[in-house]
Amino acid sequence: MASTIWVHKQALTQTHVLEAPIPMLSEGAVRLRIESFSVTANNITYAVIGDMFGYWNFFPAEGDFGVVPMWGHAVVEESCHPDIAVGERVYGYLPMGTHLNVLPGKISQSGFTDMAAHRQPMSPIYNQYSRLAADPEHDPAKEAERMLFGPLFKTGFLIEAMLRRERWFGAQNLVITSASSKTAMGLASVAKDLSPDIKRIGLTSKGNLGFVKSIALYDDVMAYDDVSALPQSASVCVDFAGNSSLLRSIHDTLAINLEYSCLVGATHVDARGPNSAGASGGTMPGPKPVLFFAPDHAVATIQELGPKGFGEAVGRSWKSFLAAAHGIVEIEEHKGLQSAATAFIETLQGKTDPQKGIIIRP
Repeated sequence: MASTIWVHKQALTQTHVLEAPIPMLSEGAVRLRIESFSVTANNITYAVIGDMFGYWNFFPAEGDFGVVPMWGHAVVEESCHPDIAVGERVYGYLPMGTHLNVLPGKISQSGFTDMAAHRQPMSPIYNQYSRLAADPEHDPAKEAERMLFGPLFKTGFLIEAMLRRERWFGAQNLVITSASSKTAMGLASVAKDLSPDIKRIGLTSKGNLGFVKSIALYDDVMAYDDVSALPQSASVCVDFAGNSSLLRSIHDTLAINLEYSCLVGATHVDARGPNSAGASGGTMPGPKPVLFFAPDHAVATIQELGPKGFGEAVGRSWKSFLAAAHGIVEIEEHKGLQSAATAFIETLQGKTDPQKGIIIRP
């Protein structure tokens, strides 16, 4: 039997475990047994904007329910493909469950792509699986960190690459909301290394001020209540919080000094508001916020650097980030899918400690 967590698409706190017979393997297919995955704010974003960007389509459910994608590790339990052996381990996009059947194609020594028909309309970035035996990013001692930070870090890497490609829109300051989030820390780390002339300002809740200051990735850290004290100089804003009132405050404060406004993710789910103009409605001062879709920017950055150059650049920045982030997150492992559902709901409700990283072993 295979077990999977189903989540109600319109009421994300409603979950249940579905148990069903494991489907038979077709010719050329491979069955993965899921070993571990992380639960982060990234997964919340997948659920919140799942209909808009097709995240519910990767691992289809039925009716009003969907399966939230996770990043994690799996082992080949059964194989009908001559080039993929039982016992091989992979890393990639997985359902919140125990098993996944994939149809490997575009196989190389370091990875393959799931060619299942229903996954082809979505970005190929999410359909690629790394074969750990020949994966240059794999470090057996850092598997938990890769699950927790890897996808989020790459989003931060791509945001910095886009901003640098645009010469930071002429800005001097980078204002980052939800500064305690993993993607925000990734962006701050890459900007610190590759764009050191840009001042990094992290915005966070009062309760997280001490933590965000301790990670030493920001030049300045401010509480959300102090947004009105933001420096009046050319700035770009990258909003990870998804809080429409907060975004409105940033736009009102910076006004003509805000050169670019970027929306990424939604960690403050209850405060997203009906639109990007803010809870109070009306047109905000400054530029219209632009939604950042990482897969599109990944294609642009790979074209700019070339596949090999892109991999090398990500690798250098990833190692730097791991060094900067060492010890700031306590890894907490939980057993069973019910623990995964609980962790997902607590993350959705903002009840998780940013200093803890949740790993699930189904």
